[in-house]
Amino acid sequence: MQSPFSNLSPVVKNLLIINVLCFLPSILFNENMNNWIIIHFAAFYFDSPFFKPWQIITYMFLHAGWEHIFFNMFALFSFGPIVEYSIGSKKFFNLYFICGIGAILIQLLVQGIQVYHLVGHFTLPSTFQTDDAGLISKIKEIYSSPTLGASGAIFGVLIAFGMLYPNMELMIMFIPVPIKAKYIIPVYILIELTLGVGRFGGDNVAHFAHLGGALIAFILIKIWGLGKTNSFR
Repeated sequence: MQSPFSNLSPVVKNLLIINVLCFLPSILFNENMNNWIIIHFAAFYFDSPFFKPWQIITYMFLHAGWEHIFFNMFALFSFGPIVEYSIGSKKFFNLYFICGIGAILIQLLVQGIQVYHLVGHFTLPSTFQTDDAGLISKIKEIYSSPTLGASGAIFGVLIAFGMLYPNMELMIMFIPVPIKAKYIIPVYILIELTLGVGRFGGDNVAHFAHLGGALIAFILIKIWGLGKTNSFR
């Protein structure tokens, strides 16, 4: 029986390996070491004392738990090889990392807008003081909450897949009939936008990073002049 990994494209295969290797410390190390890794390699707001420039790349290779990495890697495993074989390994590599970097930059921009809305500046003035506990809590959340995971880059891959194979039928969990990619992906984007704008209580997902990755992928596919393929149309 042929291994399900035998048809993996080279960039996807290496990304899967790197992500799994980077996830191992969360299993092998103690909580203090894991916190150190998150503080140094997850992405923080650019005015946060935890922010480091390299975080705009390293954040893509950290995940918050088994469910987080499983669904990201499952999506990469499912859709990545098709996209890579369609556009070539070099373009796929560029797509993945440009979408991942674009995703966190858009997330930082949204956080900057939130900070500006709260204090009138994109950074906290040295003279800033307030007794408003609610305001302090919101600022602390923005400055101390890490963003991590490959989701922004994965969203870029999904958008590229949808643009290249809009009529490929996909099976979605809890939906008993196949649905074409061109219908699924816009709905998914709309859900992310709604959740991002709504900021529902208890939701700590970086929805605007997801949307950022999707937007960058859309722009890249258009710039590269890549359209629908001749298959699955």
